[in-house]
Amino acid sequence: MTNPVQSTPYLRNQRTFPEESDQLSTELSKAYIDIATATNNRTIGIFPTGNPAVNGEAWYLSGGNNKQQALRQVFPFTGAGSIAHNIKSSSISKFSRGFGAYTDGTNWYGVVFASSVPIAGQVSFYVTSTNVVVLVDAGAPAVTSGLIVVEWISVV
Repeated sequence: MTNPVQSTPYLRNQRTFPEESDQLSTELSKAYIDIATATNNRTIGIFPTGNPAVNGEAWYLSGGNNKQQALRQVFPFTGAGSIAHNIKSSSISKFSRGFGAYTDGTNWYGVVFASSVPIAGQVSFYVTSTNVVVLVDAGAPAVTSGLIVVEWISVV
């Protein structure tokens, strides 16, 4: 691997602090910056329903230092149908990820982020400008409950 984007992803676990107050102040400031940077460069494990949350990912699609943040939202479902997502289309640059799982009350299965055409034996979903649309093929196990997670990259 050459030229990693993040060359220091981990926080140091040991630091020696000087006794002189001026040098101590400088070293404490550096320690705080190191802690904040290491903390902020992690994926945030928040999965909300109702409103999107920043997921902690930084995307650099246009090159250089043009950072775009990514957001995440969870959509519970109990069968086929449309779920209003209330995401402003103008705030979406690209969708980066979509996934989910559901149960028939006994077993758990994956949900496929796919097209508007049902897939034989599968539960799938796609996103329109206003809804997350869940498709349940007739050959798929019955849906009792499930969750779909959608992540997108925000407009700069």
